[in-house]
Amino acid sequence: MRSDLAAVIMAGGKGTRIASVHADIPKPMILVCGKPILEHQIECLRKQGIRNIFLSIGHLGHIIRDYFGDGSGLSPVTQEPFGVTIRYISEREPLGTAGALYYLKPHIQGDFLLINGDLIFDVDFERFFRQHQESGADATIFVHPNDHPFDSGIIITDEDLYVTKWLHKEDDRLWYQNRVNAGLHFLSAEVLDRFETPVKKDLDRDILMPLIALESLHAYASPEYVKDIGTPQRLAEVEHDMAQGKIAAKNLKKKQRAVFLDRDGTINRYVGFLRNIEEFELIEGIAEAIKKINQSGYLAIVVTNQPVIARGEVSWAQLHEIHNKMETLLGESGAFVDDILICPHHPNKGFAGERPEYKIACNCRKPKPGLLLEAAEQYNIDLSASWMVGDADTDIEAGLAAGCKVALISEVLDEKREDIATYSNLLGFASEQFDKI
Repeated sequence: MRSDLAAVIMAGGKGTRIASVHADIPKPMILVCGKPILEHQIECLRKQGIRNIFLSIGHLGHIIRDYFGDGSGLSPVTQEPFGVTIRYISEREPLGTAGALYYLKPHIQGDFLLINGDLIFDVDFERFFRQHQESGADATIFVHPNDHPFDSGIIITDEDLYVTKWLHKEDDRLWYQNRVNAGLHFLSAEVLDRFETPVKKDLDRDILMPLIALESLHAYASPEYVKDIGTPQRLAEVEHDMAQGKIAAKNLKKKQRAVFLDRDGTINRYVGFLRNIEEFELIEGIAEAIKKINQSGYLAIVVTNQPVIARGEVSWAQLHEIHNKMETLLGESGAFVDDILICPHHPNKGFAGERPEYKIACNCRKPKPGLLLEAAEQYNIDLSASWMVGDADTDIEAGLAAGCKVALISEVLDEKREDIATYSNLLGFASEQFDKI
């Protein structure tokens, strides 16, 4: 990371939803496994070379200042140096989620990292920053799937990940991709020009959303661990995940494990070539199965042949809407997939309305392993520690060719091979493999 990169942590919130059990301290000072949220954040930043930190404080801010000082002292918990330089922005009156950024103008000359102070995360910031720079956008927001998209801000993007729409939880929505604003942002210094006086501003509505019309708001999609401590339940979940080592393991600098999932006949009921969104129906128990995979720390990645694109029977927009329905239905049950990789090709010609550009012999159509290899490169996946799960021989052959363990999902098992684990359904597979994790 650039040694001069600054991180700004917005630590002035009251935390109204969790105040019933932590009303006497600022929300960012709530203890997670014995250390304040802010200390976990600062440790993660320091380990990646980000040592220039601004803390925006307000409500009970003296508690934060007394604990961290200027960053040169020792942690009261670990008795080890914080190892950073800390400067403070103090709100004399509440300025919303962004108004205090006005006071940064004399201090920030380049891009900077902006972090919500109630988050626990372990993210490869170098990777995140590189994509922000390559995008040329004024701001890049970290987006990811989560287990409660129905009450989260949904980010809609184009194919190049420029944000086209931002749906708040009160907005009308039918089918949507589970891509949620996580509360981590890279901003250019030019964004600070929008602050002429220190007045109350909302980061999302007043600063970030206006960039959509300017085509200058980008999204960085990642499956890494980011969770806000908004409720006592989420605090308990984070403490469990931290104790199990799952948070640090999700950083993409580390090798990941994945469960690759076929779609038709594995996630949704098989109806042949699925052309009509009304025919899409989740298999009973599938959401519970995928939720078990999510909780295990494995990535859940869909890899699906969709020759209906090449045959001209379904448009890309229609296919994406089908997948949005899948993600919405899974999200309603607290489950999610980390990505969906699609092979649109079909080698045989002669279909009315076919699209010639997709009528090719490719390397991504299962039983070839191209989709799995693509995912492995994108997410740093150890294929030998991963699974390919599907209902057809082509799924099994693709998994074996990629070096994965494989599981055949089938209602009727005609025979068993020694190199294939067989299960009657995906829930059975997930229960067998992940209940013990």
